[in-house]
Amino acid sequence: MALLERVSTLVRANLNDLIDKAEHPEKMIKQVILDMENQLLQVKTQVAIAIADQHLLEKKQKENEDKVTEWTHKAELAVDKKQDDLARAALQRTESYRDLSAGFAQQVTDQKAQVENLKTALRQLEQKLTEAQAKADLLIAQSRRARAVGKASEARMKTAGNGGSANAFDRMKRKVAHSEATAQAHAELAADDVEDRLAALEKEDKIEQLLAEMKARRG
Repeated sequence: MALLERVSTLVRANLNDLIDKAEHPEKMIKQVILDMENQLLQVKTQVAIAIADQHLLEKKQKENEDKVTEWTHKAELAVDKKQDDLARAALQRTESYRDLSAGFAQQVTDQKAQVENLKTALRQLEQKLTEAQAKADLLIAQSRRARAVGKASEARMKTAGNGGSANAFDRMKRKVAHSEATAQAHAELAADDVEDRLAALEKEDKIEQLLAEMKARRG
């Protein structure tokens, strides 16, 4: 999912490096925070949608489970009335609903995994945004100090007739930039596949077996 990939990129971003490399550090940190806020809103929306989809799938699974019970009772009634053809038809319906129920059960499992992935991404992005907001002023002040120290060093070098002012500026900038701690986080995704359906021939055999067992139980 492209959204989770974008979130993962933001979460892994090293704020200190971004500030250090930016031509306009203050604009950079503000843009990073704005991007995080926008992505956070999108992730929250996707979490809500994913949870709604999960509930819908669970409802469909329950409906098909109820149909399995309903058509099993109908098959038993047909057996009691010595109506084998009707019993076979009812059992076929039973197995069809059973297959659908199993399919929805797998989809529910997959959807739950997706919901957890989105929730994890949301928590990580919220943490990263909080970090960025807390460190914004500090990082900007750090960048300003680095520029100020560099300019002062460059001015002194020029006054002394030393042509190595650019190197002195770079060394001072690196020293200030690397004085802060870095933070990293990772997002993981996972997904599963839906199981294959039973073959038609196997279903017919199973229907006959179920019919025979039901007849044996009921009389």
